[in-house]
Amino acid sequence: MKRWRVDMDRFPGQERREHKRYPLALPMRYRVTPRNAVPLSGIGTTCDISEAGVGFLCSEALPQGSHIEVVAQWPATAAGRTPLDLRMTGFVLRSNQLVAAVLVTSRKLCAEAVSASTFRSRARAN
Repeated sequence: MKRWRVDMDRFPGQERREHKRYPLALPMRYRVTPRNAVPLSGIGTTCDISEAGVGFLCSEALPQGSHIEVVAQWPATAAGRTPLDLRMTGFVLRSNQLVAAVLVTSRKLCAEAVSASTFRSRARAN
């Protein structure tokens, strides 16, 4: 282990992740299903997204290893009008009271079924 650390120190600033991270601050909601516990849900903001993971700001520590569903409001719309959501599922890798990191196992960009009032509030924001 010590040798690995020395070898990595030779390449400062080199990215070791397999997938590129994209800094995106998107409003989102999540639902965590811990084993043998009550499900948790909340809202937050994404920090970065990659093909294999998502980091986001949250207001509580989430149980490591728990299954999680994340729905982020995508900044583009379908056909210029219908809001899109990026829906992801995966597992909480690490978390504290400020941020969480999730290993994404599935992802899907889909049109959101919204009420008229939600649609109007989103339209005003754009």
